[in-house]
Amino acid sequence: METEITAKINGIFDDAAYRIVLSKAGKNSENKYNRIVLVWKEQYYQAECYTEKQVFHFNYTIEEASRFCKEKFGVDFLQLNAWSDRWEYQVLVTKKGKVFFKRKQLKSEEAPKKQTGHNRRKQYLLPEGEIIPPLLDMGVITEQGKIISHMYDKYKQINRFLEMIDDALRSYPYNSDQPLKIVDFGCGKSYLTFVLYYYFHEIKHMNVNMTGLDLKEEVIAKCNDTAKKYGYQNLVFQVGDVGCYTDPVPADIVITLHACDTATDYALFHAVKWGAKMIFSVPCCQHELNRQFMPQELEIIGRYGIVKERTMALFTDAIRANLLECCGYKTQLMEFVDIENTPKNLLIRAINRKTEPARIDVMRKYHTGKSHYREVRELMEKFHLDPTLYKLLVDAGYIKEESE
Repeated sequence: METEITAKINGIFDDAAYRIVLSKAGKNSENKYNRIVLVWKEQYYQAECYTEKQVFHFNYTIEEASRFCKEKFGVDFLQLNAWSDRWEYQVLVTKKGKVFFKRKQLKSEEAPKKQTGHNRRKQYLLPEGEIIPPLLDMGVITEQGKIISHMYDKYKQINRFLEMIDDALRSYPYNSDQPLKIVDFGCGKSYLTFVLYYYFHEIKHMNVNMTGLDLKEEVIAKCNDTAKKYGYQNLVFQVGDVGCYTDPVPADIVITLHACDTATDYALFHAVKWGAKMIFSVPCCQHELNRQFMPQELEIIGRYGIVKERTMALFTDAIRANLLECCGYKTQLMEFVDIENTPKNLLIRAINRKTEPARIDVMRKYHTGKSHYREVRELMEKFHLDPTLYKLLVDAGYIKEESE
């Protein structure tokens, strides 16, 4: 049976089938998928693997797709249907292991709709097939620019983050004569920092100066060497603490990805102090409010550790968003499948409401987000919370503590 199945599947792929469906799960199979659909995407097959509630996507070369079908068919699935430009194929395996094969020539109206170039695949900001050095070093693409199949989710996540930035940049009054200053707090190994520089410099053709900050000297030294290797002249990395960071040139864009606990608060404070035009922050490890939480009425929240932890993480980000609103930012909390594939999947995106560049001394005044301020105060008083960002903004005079 195995030899017969191999021959039939080889013939289907030789005929350049553009759609292949595996269905009818084998009785004794431990396969977790109910159905698998392979669709040709010009340069590879995309496998859509369906469970009862989800669908997972994987990319395969022709050879990988053929091998994949041979491994699955006859064991995990007992029916295979396929379509090429001229033929429809059906292969069945009975419970006794007998193989039935049928092929019929198609009339144009009988074939499933073949995807056109327009809807065949999403046009990402980082286009497939292009050699992008950071993605190559991350192991996301091959030396030919092909997306490695098991890294496709990460490729989509990176593009999703860039799309959030690209959307905000559409309304940004960019002046090509003045470099755009970008600071990435807690950059770590800086894979995404390099991708961001590529996006600004090579795709948007913007004049940027980027700085990555982290505490680890060895990591920073390696990042600077990598920047030189890529020829990224306006990208530098520095060793430093977010809380103590100083820079005579205010940043236009502040980025913080997975800065732990209150490091995110200090990064947001720097952004407010500088009057940054845009803030993109993916928080991580929000322990501060979890330690402070003392419920008087909602004891059910504190009874279960995981409920308390997640609730306090949401409280933390809600407070941060409101405080940024108080400081003159239009703020959104957006669901974000982050680069590290962790449950921390909220992005704080804040856009300065001022259209003209703001001087630091102009920013030192009380902003009028009264309702946002009152909501923060009510939450703090009800649950005995004392968030770092609130203290920083009040002590520096950016928020007036007494309600007006």
